[in-house]
Parts: sequence; structure tokens; C-alpha cells
Amino acid sequence: MGINNEIHFQHRSCNSFQFVKLVYIYLLMIILQLSTQLNTYSQSLPVGMPGINEYYRRAQLMGKLDSTISFCSNPLFTPSTPLGDQFSVSPFHRFPVSSSNSQLSTLNSQLSTTPPVSKSPSLLVLLPITLHQQYNTHHPYSINDGAMIPSRGYQTMLSGGVYAKIGPLSIQLYPELVYAQNSRFETSTNPAAIAGYNGFHSAIDLPEYFPERPYKKLFPGQSSIRLTFGSVSAGISTENLWWGPGTRNALMMSNSAPSFYHLTFNTVRPIRTPIGSFEGQVIGGRLETSNFLGEDASGKPLYYTSSNDWRYLNAMVLSYQPRWIKGLFVGMTRSFMMMWQNAKANGNIFPVVLPLAKKDQYGNAEQTYPEDQQISFFARWLLPADHAEIYTEYARGDHNYDLRDMFLQPNHFRAYMIGFKKLFYHNETSGKYVEFNLELTQLEQNLSNHKDRAVSFFGAYGAPLRGNTNQGQMLGAGIGTGSNLQTISLSWGKGLDNIGFALERFVHNNDLYHQISSDPRGHWVDINVAFKAQRSYKQFLLAAKVEGIRSYNYEYSYIPPVSSTTSYWAPGKDAYNLQANLAVTYRF
Repeated sequence: MGINNEIHFQHRSCNSFQFVKLVYIYLLMIILQLSTQLNTYSQSLPVGMPGINEYYRRAQLMGKLDSTISFCSNPLFTPSTPLGDQFSVSPFHRFPVSSSNSQLSTLNSQLSTTPPVSKSPSLLVLLPITLHQQYNTHHPYSINDGAMIPSRGYQTMLSGGVYAKIGPLSIQLYPELVYAQNSRFETSTNPAAIAGYNGFHSAIDLPEYFPERPYKKLFPGQSSIRLTFGSVSAGISTENLWWGPGTRNALMMSNSAPSFYHLTFNTVRPIRTPIGSFEGQVIGGRLETSNFLGEDASGKPLYYTSSNDWRYLNAMVLSYQPRWIKGLFVGMTRSFMMMWQNAKANGNIFPVVLPLAKKDQYGNAEQTYPEDQQISFFARWLLPADHAEIYTEYARGDHNYDLRDMFLQPNHFRAYMIGFKKLFYHNETSGKYVEFNLELTQLEQNLSNHKDRAVSFFGAYGAPLRGNTNQGQMLGAGIGTGSNLQTISLSWGKGLDNIGFALERFVHNNDLYHQISSDPRGHWVDINVAFKAQRSYKQFLLAAKVEGIRSYNYEYSYIPPVSSTTSYWAPGKDAYNLQANLAVTYRF
């Protein structure tokens, strides 16, 4: 929402970029020659791979997948066994389009507590190649698209790589290459909106656009180096994470930002105990900034210079399924963000185990260095007999001081999400289904934030932390802080093939709007209609979506009518955008 003035940037040399591409292609060619001599194996299912996680979640609703898998700690891990034998429905091979009794028995053994033992101590395989293309006609629209950026015009992301395993050691190299035309687009000319925008973005690293035109960058993507023993794995990873039960939004951790380097200790399948099964993950990661805030009134870029220090993130997710309540998952996530030098100097590199109440940590004092905590509690109730699920997540962006504080203002600095999914499953023989999904996400704050207490934005913490972001995009819900989203979708399909539509109402950053205006007619609200289809053909998986977006009061551009004869609800400045997405995946 900066001012629409021309900015002149010195373009980087393309020589290094071209060299990286050539090296990447050359390595893939070498790996292809080697992998033809080996069986195909898999390790993790990357968050955001088109159609894959949705396929497995539907399989669980149909009763074909282990009901102890929560889908609240992603990426999902598969047994390291030959695909043609033990994992015939893996996304790294061709999916069946219908079900049979033999396939049901195979699916029910997936990701169990005792997966089959690998036939070979040394494995090497090519991972799927995916080309994801996107086009926005009027302005950026970007949710749950990983390393891709908010951009107008054409944008593409190419991913592919290799997985190798030697005993307990596994190496997954899965980089992502992003190119975006990143064309200019119309931004706000409303002085109040511009002032509010500059104030808001001093608290969070969330630029409305990125300055490079065109934008091109190579990311490590969904890569990892791990040691896996039984049900647990440890290592270093740059994989995207998705925590919580949501399907359209995750409050704490999603794939709306590029992945980041992190040390990880996590389960790779549910751990069964006499009281139930557990899944979880603990990470310590490094978050990067975009170093760009926007532009001032003269069109000058508002870069900020960060110190040599970097933001440290310690976070965890834990999911529990009680033995006595089949299908119920309850859990929590918690994260702490601070500058690394502060964490190291105070020996506070594992704060997720500290007490929940601020009083129990600091007494009557506040923390002496910048730090932010977020916590959420979630539940998912799987109803396989009804082919349905109900799920919810409730998050807080600040410590409760004590129990009294929690009881008096439980909604202070909160966000929540609730969803319902129902599968109208014909029968096992046909494999056809109709899927209905409803999900509501609310990040806008209530009066306890706007009037009673100082903090105003969920996920925005001010300098030097710059919010719950990585490289200028949200780690949590992709709709962004202060926003709300209501989604309803309906689809028809069989196996991986499906077609459907979705309706959405997207309210842009209402917390910011309340700071710049009190007129109820000026909210920036999008009404979206999306048509989507997916088709599996031999080794190819194609996923397409076309979404029409009408933005009411685009960029908060609303001027109250002055004429007494004008209707009170006279329209503001509306905009129309069409977003087209096409993803093509090739599975070796």
C-alpha cells in the first residue's frame, strides 16, 4: 500500500543466476542416470505439493489410512520401502484411481508403528519435478504458495531434486527456483491509509511488494539431512512446516512464506503408548528479513538496516490421541522469537519449556530484552464412520500474566480458526466422492486490543523482531495479521482426479482499518469465486485453478459521498483481479 511512484533499482547481474541454473540441471541429469539402476523410495511429503496431502486426508476420512495420524504436524513422512511393494499409493509414483480390498489393506498399513524393513541399506531416487505457474491480472494475491511472492503478472516456481538413504542417514535435496515478472500495480493514494500503512509496517516485516523487477531467487526448498531411528528423526532441514488441523489456514506455521533453516527433532509416525498415541516436533530456526518496508512520499525505498544479529525461533507442536476416544486429537503449539545474541547471552535457547504464565517466568517485571511468545491449542475429531471431521485452533499472541488475567480477558491478542469437512462417499467399489469443506479464520482483534491494551496486531511485534515472518512473508496464516477469511468449497472426484469450486470472503487487515478510519463503509473486502480441477495421467499430475476476485474499497480507497441525494452505501473504489494457477508434477 505504498505510493505509486516509480522506483529505480540497480538490477543484479544475471550471470550467477544462469550459472546456478546450469549447475542444477547438470546435477539432475547425473542423478537421473544413477537412479535408473535403483528402486524408487520416498521420505517426506512436502507441504504444498499439489493435491498430495489432500489425497491422504481424504483417504483417512474414507477409512483407508491409519486413524492415529493427526495431520497436525506436517510434513507427513512415509516408510522408506519400495513403492511398488509396500507403498503403492505414494505420490512419488502413480496413484490408483480406484480402490480394491488389496489396496485397502496396503493403505491401512501405511505409516503404522511398525513399517516394513527396507530391502536395501542404500537408496537413491529422483523426487517429483513440479512446475507451478501463477498469473495475477490486477494486483498481488498470495496465500499458501511457499517461496512465491505477492506479485502482479506472471510467476513460476520450479522444484525437483533427489533423495538418498544410507542406513539411518537420509539426505533430501529439493531446491526451489522462483521467477516473478513482478509488474507494478495500483496502490493507495489515501493519505490516512498511507500513514497507517507506514506505522503498521514499522512493526512487521511484511512488504506489500518486493522491489526487484523481475524477481528471481533460488531457495533450498524442501531439503533435509536426517538421522532416523524408529519413530523419531533428528537433523537439519529447510522444509516448510504446517502445524495444526486447518486446511486453508494454519495460525502458527504454514507454507505462506519461504522455508527456513532449522534444527529439528520430530516423530515420523505416531508413537503408541498405553494411554494413546503422540506426534510432535521441536525446532530451533533462523529467520531472515526482507530488508524492505516500502517507499516514502517521494518514492524512495524504505529499507531498514538490521544489525549483524538474526532472529532466533524456538517452536514446538505436540499432538495427542487418547486411547479411549477414537479419532480425537488434541494438541498445542508454542513459539518464542528473539534475537540470537540475546538468546545466547541469557542461555535461553529452549524457552518453549518455560512456564506459560508471565508471572512465573519474570515475576512482576517484564523481559529485559525483546522477545515474543505465541501459543495455540487445537483439536481435530475424525469421524471415519461418517466420513467427516471437525477441527479448531485457538491462539494467543502474548503471555497471560497469571490465571486472573486469563479469566478476565481470555480474548486478548487472540486468533482462532474452525472448520468442518464432510465426504459423501459412494462406496468402496466406485471410489467416487463429493467433498464439502467449511473453514473460518479470524485474526482481527477485539476491543481489549483496540482500547484496553497496547498490542494491536496478531503476529506483529515491532523492532527488532519484525513480526512472525520469514523473508517478508507470514509464517502463520497467509491472509496476514488483522485479517479474516471465510471459505466454503465443494468438489467431486475419484482418487486423485477431482473438480470443484470455492467461495471466499477475505477481509483485509481490519485492525489497520480501525486505526485509519471509523467509517463502516470503507472496509477492504474481497469476494472470491474459484474453479479448480485436478487430473492424474500416467506419471503426470495436473492441478489448475482460476479465481475471480472483486475487491470492495481496494486498498481502503473509500471517500464518503458529500451529496445529500447519494445513497449512504454508495460504492467506493472497487477493483477486479483474475488469478490463474497451473501446476504440473512429473513423478518418476
